[in-house]
Amino acid sequence: MEKLYHIGVDLHRKNLQVAVLNKEGDLLDMRKLGTNDKEVLKEYFSSFPEETPVVIESTTGWEWLSDLLEEEGLEVKLANPQKVKLIAEATIKTDKIDATTLAQLERTNFLPCSYLAPRQIRERRELLRHRMILVRLRTGLKSRVHSVLSKKGIITEEITDLFGKRGREFLKEVELPDIYKEEMNTYLNLIDTIDKHIERKEKQIRKIVKEEELAKLLMTIPGISWFSALLLLSEIGDIARFSSPKKLCSYAGLVPTTSQTDETVYHGHLKKDSNKYIKWVVIEAVEHIIKKDPVLRYEYEKILRSKGKNKARVAIARKLCISIYYMLKNKQVYKMRERKRKRFIQVNP
Repeated sequence: MEKLYHIGVDLHRKNLQVAVLNKEGDLLDMRKLGTNDKEVLKEYFSSFPEETPVVIESTTGWEWLSDLLEEEGLEVKLANPQKVKLIAEATIKTDKIDATTLAQLERTNFLPCSYLAPRQIRERRELLRHRMILVRLRTGLKSRVHSVLSKKGIITEEITDLFGKRGREFLKEVELPDIYKEEMNTYLNLIDTIDKHIERKEKQIRKIVKEEELAKLLMTIPGISWFSALLLLSEIGDIARFSSPKKLCSYAGLVPTTSQTDETVYHGHLKKDSNKYIKWVVIEAVEHIIKKDPVLRYEYEKILRSKGKNKARVAIARKLCISIYYMLKNKQVYKMRERKRKRFIQVNP
């Protein structure tokens, strides 16, 4: 069905610039709207027919506008900001030009789109990333406690877990000047508070995993926990959007950049514009999977001897990513293979 209108939106924190084109590319409307009055925005966008395409860039804070537009029945398209810059670089850049450019790219089918995850997936991502931020904050606070003890020359090597039951008893009794004691107790109180928030988030995550069959499939991979499984699912989204396992590996940043001059092909560093969460999960899982999977252990050790630890980990992570692709596509558990050993037949002289 041919679209009557094509809308580009240049979104900012306090306002958004809207450009509306017709199917011939003529500018029909150009206006700036404030972001604080959602009712005005709803009234304006509801005046367009359902499934009218609206393009917004994948920059910070786009989610609320996407939800609002979808509620009005419009077709939201998320422009890839990096690729849009390559296509539409201009010496003169204004909000009006940017909004018009987005609409024109969509109208002519040249718009480089980012994946627009459904709202449920976005909410899961937010939950998982929130838990990760809390864990990172807690780790930083624990480092500050160690720092306070180090300043006073207190060694805690005999205590394996400084923040476990025995460690807390030690910290309670340790003698420190008042200013240091107060500082340490502040950090410990903050850690206790964050612990409660993490526990609450983990209950929510476990409840989702319990009802998610694909997460249970991924948990059959050695080194993939309930948290990692749901994180992979949330960051990957619909596996059907990847036409091949190589596409998923590229999205995860596990494929090196490639350039070619005449007949010479150069392979560079790993892609930086990738999904850091998937990359982190699969690389962390390598240490566990090589202990369980004899085939991957053999390949890891082979690459380790010739190219070093980092390249060996990335190579196995890439193979794991390929396995994840087929597991999600075919809805099957992880299968470990036995390494086939070469048989040598002795020939009598």
